[in-house]
Amino acid sequence: MAPTCLLCWVCGLLCVWSVVMGHPCSLDHQGWANCSGKSLQHAPSSLPGNITSLDLSFNSLVMPHHRTLLKHFPSLHSLNLSSNAKLTLSPAVFCNLGALRLLDLSSCSITYIHVDTFKGLGNLHTLLLRNNSLQVLDVPFLLPLKALFHLDLQHNALVSVDTWSLQLLETVPWVHLEGNPWVCNCSVHPLQQWLWRRRAVQVTCVSPPGLRGQEITALDSQDLGCQIKQRFARELSTAQPMTVTENNTTALPAGKGGRSWPYLVGFLVTAIAISILIALAAKCKLVHKNFASYRHRPLPEISSIGGRPMEDSSSWDRGSCGSHSITDAADLQTEDDDGFIEDNYIQPSEQLPTKEERELHCSI
Repeated sequence: MAPTCLLCWVCGLLCVWSVVMGHPCSLDHQGWANCSGKSLQHAPSSLPGNITSLDLSFNSLVMPHHRTLLKHFPSLHSLNLSSNAKLTLSPAVFCNLGALRLLDLSSCSITYIHVDTFKGLGNLHTLLLRNNSLQVLDVPFLLPLKALFHLDLQHNALVSVDTWSLQLLETVPWVHLEGNPWVCNCSVHPLQQWLWRRRAVQVTCVSPPGLRGQEITALDSQDLGCQIKQRFARELSTAQPMTVTENNTTALPAGKGGRSWPYLVGFLVTAIAISILIALAAKCKLVHKNFASYRHRPLPEISSIGGRPMEDSSSWDRGSCGSHSITDAADLQTEDDDGFIEDNYIQPSEQLPTKEERELHCSI
């Protein structure tokens, strides 16, 4: 009976304390204060400083700017701030709550979280952010949360998540992403691989309409519209393992090599063959031109050189100059005994002597 009486006495004392101090919260003997649904705009400062759990849900709390929240309660292990529509998270607003293990910020219409919002919460185990309006998951806000084990991001407005954020989420054992309007295109592929590793289910697409309601893990690269990019990713994965970086996605599992290399080889062979054909065509045209420039032709027996006909050689035997004519003909044959003459070898000015000139020469 003694312990029961002592417990009743403590509860009565806490109730009296709450009435005397004028705050509307109810207290229990385990250090839990319930201030839910009291239309509070500020956290009551009259509560005992040694409480370990505080419920301030369903109020109209206005978070202080450039000041810490609940600075008089350093022993808090659990803080419930859910369903406070006017809640705005400023940097380092919780920095004095180093012992906090659970923080509930569900249904607070949060659209953005500053990178230093959770500074000082090195012992936080559970962070609940469900039913908010987060559109971009700027995961660096998780960096101060060294002990985080459970992160709830269900039913926000997330449509995609970058590779670096997924890499930071790898340090959190339990992450819930269900109920977000994920856009299932090629950019969702890193998230798909992350979900495969986590064996996560019920993370479904909202758009495009043809994939609405389908689980992301059940889609293939063709459904995501990035089969060409992933084909090259598979080829690279067979050569060396790929890791997740800021600018690259993780490669597809090994054993699913692509088949694009025959097309690449065919393209290269075709390009080389066309280049060789063009070079040969140009070279043949040049050779033909050179051959036409240096072409030989046989010297005709009767031709017109310089506009005068060449007379028969028998005319050179007339008179006493026959011996000179034979000698000249022999000399001419000696100079070009192959019967051919090059183009323009005999200039038009070099004409054979006329009949009168030969008779004059013989008379001399």
